[in-house]
Amino acid sequence: MDIANLGKALILGLVEGGTEFIPVSSTGHLILLGHFLGFHSTGKTFEVLIQLGAILAIVLVYFTRLLGVVLCLPTDAWARRFVISVLVAFLPAAVLGAVLHGTIKSLFERPALVCVALILGGIVLLFVDRLKLRPTEDNAFRFSPMLALKIGLCQCAALFPGVSRSGATIVGALLMGTTKRAAAEFSFFLAMPTMAGAFAYDLYKNYKLLDFSDVSAIGIGFVAAFVSGLFVVRFLLDYVSRHGFALFAWWRIIVGVVGLAGLAMFG
Repeated sequence: MDIANLGKALILGLVEGGTEFIPVSSTGHLILLGHFLGFHSTGKTFEVLIQLGAILAIVLVYFTRLLGVVLCLPTDAWARRFVISVLVAFLPAAVLGAVLHGTIKSLFERPALVCVALILGGIVLLFVDRLKLRPTEDNAFRFSPMLALKIGLCQCAALFPGVSRSGATIVGALLMGTTKRAAAEFSFFLAMPTMAGAFAYDLYKNYKLLDFSDVSAIGIGFVAAFVSGLFVVRFLLDYVSRHGFALFAWWRIIVGVVGLAGLAMFG
């Protein structure tokens, strides 16, 4: 792979990590950027595999707390309930994603649909952010399995590129009575099994098609996604606690409109 394409992989990796945990759809951004940059990966595997870098960013930031959960599993009911809640939330999208894997991948080739999803998702997020909700759940470590299942069902909407995994889970959590901070934090935790599962499944499906040039691009994208993801995870919770999600809603709408204009002008 030439230097120009490696540079594109670096840009896409930075965008992946920078958008994975905010409700703007990292996949949608990668599809649009890849389209306009002329970047193509084998089976669109690059876009999935570099997510591992973003996963590791969450693990690093929450390492101490997650280790505490693991150590407490044999003795503390709250630790077991937290793990069960995350796994229960993970299952709906995991099952549906495996069943519809081929169909979902084909949607990666439809950037106009991504733009529409970005705009509609931004409108929904803006509407929900302005609702006068009365949250009753403020600790993402204490969500019940039933609440987690409902959030996990909402995450299924994100199988459509452009909807946003974090956006779907955050909107679902807010409507079910969580604080903005707790909604964003649970979205972080749910990202770990969801993205790791997508990574493993896509690697299993496409590893025979990868060549050395793909591996180098994925490596660069992976490191870039880790660095930018680390920055976002560290600042996001405090930001949304103070300001909510309106900025990200408008971001989605603007990117969607600009994307449609770009597609109309340049194809």
